[in-house]
Amino acid sequence: MTTNKPLINIVWLKRDLRLVDNEAIFDALATGERTLLIYTFETMLMEDDHYSERHWNFIRESIVDLNTQLESYHSKILTVEADIILTINQLMEKYTIRDIYSHQETGILITYNRDKSFKRFCKNNLITWHETINNGVQRGIKDRDKWTEQCNAYFEIEPLTFNPAEGQLLSIKNIELLEPLLVIPSLETPVDAPFQKGGRTMGLKYLESFLNKRYLNYMFHISKPELARTGCSRISPYLAWGNLSIREVYHKAYHLKTTAENKKPLEAFMSRLRWQAHFVQKFEMEHTMEKESINSGFHKLKKSISEDYKLAWQTGQTGYPLVDACMRCLNETGYLNFRMRAMVVSFFTHNLWQPWQAASKHLSQKFLDFEPGIHYPQLQMQAGETGTNMLRIYNPVKNSLEHDPEARFIKKWVPELRELETPFAHEPYLMTELEQQLYNFELGKDYPYPIVDMEKTRKQASDTLWNLRKDKKVREERLRILKKHTLRN
Repeated sequence: MTTNKPLINIVWLKRDLRLVDNEAIFDALATGERTLLIYTFETMLMEDDHYSERHWNFIRESIVDLNTQLESYHSKILTVEADIILTINQLMEKYTIRDIYSHQETGILITYNRDKSFKRFCKNNLITWHETINNGVQRGIKDRDKWTEQCNAYFEIEPLTFNPAEGQLLSIKNIELLEPLLVIPSLETPVDAPFQKGGRTMGLKYLESFLNKRYLNYMFHISKPELARTGCSRISPYLAWGNLSIREVYHKAYHLKTTAENKKPLEAFMSRLRWQAHFVQKFEMEHTMEKESINSGFHKLKKSISEDYKLAWQTGQTGYPLVDACMRCLNETGYLNFRMRAMVVSFFTHNLWQPWQAASKHLSQKFLDFEPGIHYPQLQMQAGETGTNMLRIYNPVKNSLEHDPEARFIKKWVPELRELETPFAHEPYLMTELEQQLYNFELGKDYPYPIVDMEKTRKQASDTLWNLRKDKKVREERLRILKKHTLRN
């Protein structure tokens, strides 16, 4: 049967909101066929409680930035609010679609199930769906034999360019003719939001400022809650949503290292990029991590959820200043450095003795850089439920004294403590009644008493978890995990 409908390729953008080093776009353009780039705000994801409006605004800003880049090609992203299958069905009313290109997404379970449904849809409609590897992560492998070699080979490839032939991208005029068939969402976002702004242009600014100068403090400031805000790269949201590819960032850092006098901070930064691929690969191979501990021996660990503890932790009202400062900062800005992320999870799972699952969605909603493949392995590692990693129970007071000695971060985010002398800002619960009167400060009224005894709960958690690590099932699972995920060539 013949049709007069024009033939086009579709590139379905997901967590790869960039034109450069985007293999799906590169492959689609290499065919020489006219190509349409689309992004769908899917109802199932927008209603999923892993996400929040800060994520969707970041994506909206990224699409606006993409459209600015596409102006010189007289094109733009077709942005739709709908299920992907419904969207393709509607596009097929106007065009013949034989090939769809996208990256292979390592996401939460609903995205994996969506992709399985989409694969069936494509097969039923004689469409070839081309999925490309994302940041070196391989699908379908059973162990890490040859993974390092394959990942290295991926990273060594020069980042792909974006060079469409003249008129190859569907024109703005043609796209606007499609829009009446679809639900087109607004791309407006709040002007004064306290979050990093989305888009490749902004991501490159953060990267360039880091590689120009800020990287020199990387190793010194990486653990500091306040100094990390400038000492770290701050490109994690741009990697999580694909404004930048890990490969292109790695190449930029590698080329700088060849001429830089101080190579150690760059090597540490590059190591973190490779570390990211390792953890996403682990999540790709262990999909049950979204709901259960990777080490099934820990499934017997039962913790009761305390809504009071959970709310105090979420809102920064635990009575431990660094924990509270971190949670309030995260809630407002979407960012914490790695050590502070580990500390607040440790406090929740060990000192408050709450299941890591009860922290998962609050954190995923608040982290602007929510990346499932990092999120779940890190939650479980900090909760001490892998059986393969060293059990670490962070002491919030020790960390505040060491990494925020003048309590600047604490006083910034816990203004109730701003007028206290520095030692009391770290441990206000040590104040006597007379000292409280001198500062016109009342524990339990102006700032809460600690909701748990830190030393007592630390010991209880440590004893319980170390004893459980001796369990036969935990030990068997530990060996399974190490055999499956130990890097080797």
